[in-house]
Amino acid sequence: MADDFGFSSFSNGAEAEEDPAAAFLAQQQSEIAGIESEADGLGPSGDAFGEAPAAAVNGDMFEDSNGVTDSYAAIAQVDQLRQEPESLRKWREEQKTRLEELDSASKAAEVEWKEKAKKELVDWNLHQQEQMEKNKVNNRASEDAFLKECDDDSPGSEWEKVARLCDFNPKTSRQTKDVSRMRSVLISLKQTPLVR
Repeated sequence: MADDFGFSSFSNGAEAEEDPAAAFLAQQQSEIAGIESEADGLGPSGDAFGEAPAAAVNGDMFEDSNGVTDSYAAIAQVDQLRQEPESLRKWREEQKTRLEELDSASKAAEVEWKEKAKKELVDWNLHQQEQMEKNKVNNRASEDAFLKECDDDSPGSEWEKVARLCDFNPKTSRQTKDVSRMRSVLISLKQTPLVR
């Protein structure tokens, strides 16, 4: 029966249509029942993936018959129960042995490098000690010679002392201060001494 706007009114009789949500749920339940009947005998719990039935939803804590108390641990346990292909298992074993060999080789090389470094450090210290002893001997000898020259008061040797202290070679004085003016003054004084 239609009302003023052209819509038919629903009655509770045989003309009533089915609820679409209820029809969808019924269809899904029948499909799930078909899948469960096909999967019988495939896994330890009867489902297609071999997973244990979940006793908790949204990560809640539960205790399984195997003693697992966490949903993530249950998933990890299921992953371990599944068999991986033979080629992957073989590759993992080879990779593990290869990594162990590399690790042991690197540790041996590290020990060898440490021993070599210790030896080089000892050699360097010995070389430095010898060099310091040589420098001490040379410095003492040069100091004694310098003091002997300073104490020498023989007449006429003053200019030789000054000449030894001044570097008159212009090639060697490139990197030092310019002492050309002082050199020229000393040479002129040597040639014509001051008269007092």
